[in-house]
Amino acid sequence: MPPRDDDSQGTPQAAPGRPRAKRSIKRRMQHFLVYVRRKVPPGLRLVLGLLLICGGVLGFLPVLGFWMIPLGFAVAMLDVMPLYRRGLERGRALRRRDNPDRAETQADSGDDDPT
Repeated sequence: MPPRDDDSQGTPQAAPGRPRAKRSIKRRMQHFLVYVRRKVPPGLRLVLGLLLICGGVLGFLPVLGFWMIPLGFAVAMLDVMPLYRRGLERGRALRRRDNPDRAETQADSGDDDPT
């Protein structure tokens, strides 16, 4: 039976070579993003992300912190990435429609770069 990473009270210990604080921050950020994705409507996610970024810029103030900047980018990306992907798909469809010969040769070579 492999040794457990728990102490006698059942609290998990940090993995060797990895500080416990980093795991905790990463876990908290993941939980926050899951919560935002489930509870906040899509239009407000971008606004919330921008507000977090603006608050992070004022990180020298007592209540706000510079930790808000990456969190704001992560929250904003929840809305921006689907729009970005949709735009890429639309651009590819338009290129295929305008240049069917070039789209077929790119599909054969596996190269998505139009240049």
